Amino acid sequence: WCLFFFFNDTATTEIYTLSLHDALPISGSRSKQRHQLCSIMSEKTGLYLRGSRQTGMSVREQNVQAALAVANVVKTSLGPVGLDKMLVDDLGEVTITNDGATILKLLDVQHPAGKVLVNLAQLQDEEVGDGTTSVVVVAAQLLKAATQLVGHKIHPTTIIQGYRHAQREAVKFIKERLAIPSESLGKETLHNVAMTSMSSKIIGGEREFFANLAVEAVKAVKTTNKKGVAKYPVKAVNILKSHGGSARDSELILGYALNCTRASLAMPRRMENAKIAMIDFNLTKARMKMGVHLVVKDPTQLEGMRQRESDLAKEAVQRVIESGANVVMTTKGIDDLVQKYLVDAGIIGVRRVKREDLKRIAKATGGQIVMSLADLEGDESFDPAALGSASLVEERRVGDNHMIVISGTKNVRAASVLLRGANEYMLEEMERSLHDALCIVRRTLESKSVVPGGGAVEAALSIHLENFATTLGSREQLAIAEYANALLVIPKQLAVNAAKDATDLVAKLRAYHNTAQKDEERKALSNYGLDLVEGVVRDSVEAGVLEPAMSKIKSLQSATEAAITILRIDDMITLDAPYGDDAE
Repeated sequence: WCLFFFFNDTATTEIYTLSLHDALPISGSRSKQRHQLCSIMSEKTGLYLRGSRQTGMSVREQNVQAALAVANVVKTSLGPVGLDKMLVDDLGEVTITNDGATILKLLDVQHPAGKVLVNLAQLQDEEVGDGTTSVVVVAAQLLKAATQLVGHKIHPTTIIQGYRHAQREAVKFIKERLAIPSESLGKETLHNVAMTSMSSKIIGGEREFFANLAVEAVKAVKTTNKKGVAKYPVKAVNILKSHGGSARDSELILGYALNCTRASLAMPRRMENAKIAMIDFNLTKARMKMGVHLVVKDPTQLEGMRQRESDLAKEAVQRVIESGANVVMTTKGIDDLVQKYLVDAGIIGVRRVKREDLKRIAKATGGQIVMSLADLEGDESFDPAALGSASLVEERRVGDNHMIVISGTKNVRAASVLLRGANEYMLEEMERSLHDALCIVRRTLESKSVVPGGGAVEAALSIHLENFATTLGSREQLAIAEYANALLVIPKQLAVNAAKDATDLVAKLRAYHNTAQKDEERKALSNYGLDLVEGVVRDSVEAGVLEPAMSKIKSLQSATEAAITILRIDDMITLDAPYGDDAE
């Protein structure tokens, strides 16, 4: 069967479909004609797809361009002398940062391949806490190298197998040859790891001061599980921000601090052996719900209704007091009437506590958040088992602000860091920088191994994988060689961002690592990385430029899997928006 189209100048045109058996007239508006025509094609052939389809090399080239566009946004922020990005959203909110995960989260990336890299950065940020920029840059470079191989008639499956082989060999080499036990480097290892993480951040100038803060904060929240394994929950470290003062005015507070104050100045400032009631409802006079009206025939009943509203609030507070609580924290409000009852009972009341903070306090103190006083019997009661325990709850004055500090919690030890800075932009970037440092210190303590920084790992892996590729007699050696070459994007970009001669520096660095792998007596050269201030090659371990081994391993694994995920795509189908009858 075949189609013949007849158009005229009128608003409605006649289109006739001529087949061997019948003739079907189609008329109406343009969109309706198209819809009816496509329906006929679908019935006749079953091949119609409402949308566009791209296959083969064009799809891969588009995906590579999208991935490189995302990587190009963040690559200039890589390293200790990387540049910052200013991001302005549709409401005019300004964010200034060089944190890769934050930049990509705020970008409105539409392309599917670009979204894969954005999700990759978020995953790296959640699992490791640092290395988000480098993982995106490496993934984009791997994808670019793979596309060039596809252009030389190497099948994508062969490239994928080669990349996976290269990744396994790289991880093995890091663990066996490059990883250094952190105990062998002494107590300064944690400080050096934290300072390396902060060197590219806004607090890089005060990195020694903040490294001490980060290490002490992580150590303060150490817990041991039932198996005897030490854990360092970073969420137990609460970061507070306060305008005014310099960055060096920041301080570590042993205890969980809240940006809240007592509901009334008549309440006690300090409570030892605290029993904390955490509630998620209003402690105010009862009010009728929206749309509920009470009709009063006798004016004397009005005062009785008002008195009953007050009595309901008093009964609720009395149940909390009778449970043994001497500190009450709520996510909602506490009105003047309830404040009076709490003051009379000598109880500290704290209102408008963030729900997230209350959850952490409940976990640390062994208590529960109470959503309602209603029990299973239909009555109202407050179970004393829901109370949390802490050795001390007090209100402290810090700078120009007051805050509630909870110390000596029952289950999890807690710590807080108060950051001081000139403005909101600076404080937000300081918080992101400190969070990355806390995560890196935790990973170092848990994995107990570090690797030299400054591009040392990538250069060593590049030399090793090039040599390893020559031992294979299959086409996979081409993919492994490209993988090795792609890893050099990190030291090259570090040198470019530092305004140094990247070609010269990377060539020297590769020569050092080649010697280290061939001559066992000069194995120490495998610790050499880039000094981006002086523009020379130096021993990164002696200089204190260290990173957790886990960070590099996770980064390689994530970047490889992201590149493979995009490389496997050879067909992209984009569906049109529904219209006409289908839209209903």
